[in-house]
Amino acid sequence: MSKEESLRLGEDGVGGCCPGLLSAPLDGDRAETLAKVFKALGDPVRLRLLSMIASRAGGEVCVCDLTPAFDLSQPTVSHHLKLLREAGLIASERRGTWVYYRLLPETTDRLAATLTRPTGELLAQAAAEAVPAGSAAGTTAGAAS
Repeated sequence: MSKEESLRLGEDGVGGCCPGLLSAPLDGDRAETLAKVFKALGDPVRLRLLSMIASRAGGEVCVCDLTPAFDLSQPTVSHHLKLLREAGLIASERRGTWVYYRLLPETTDRLAATLTRPTGELLAQAAAEAVPAGSAAGTTAGAAS
């Protein structure tokens, strides 16, 4: 994912200039950018890899620790990691013969913000749920007595 695509993905929801997915329709460019990320996440192996990387204490994991968790060849695991990297979800660093991966939390945070309803909408829903059915605010039953 290019820096420009990453910015388009991130400029929404929380503190950005563009609305989130749930508050306004996406334009073509943003839809294409989001589709690349969702496509990368649309495979169970890649979801597991991302989860394993994200949950690793210390923030990074060697490919040598990821491969044994799957009944797949090392080149296949590396291909899945490459797709996650191209989607901007992880970064990698080669150290000798091994490659170490780490989560790019800014991308997952922006993705979460894209899928989150605006704060005002959440507050309105919480307020509506706080008013019990049949209360004075909801009916005129209290005024009749």
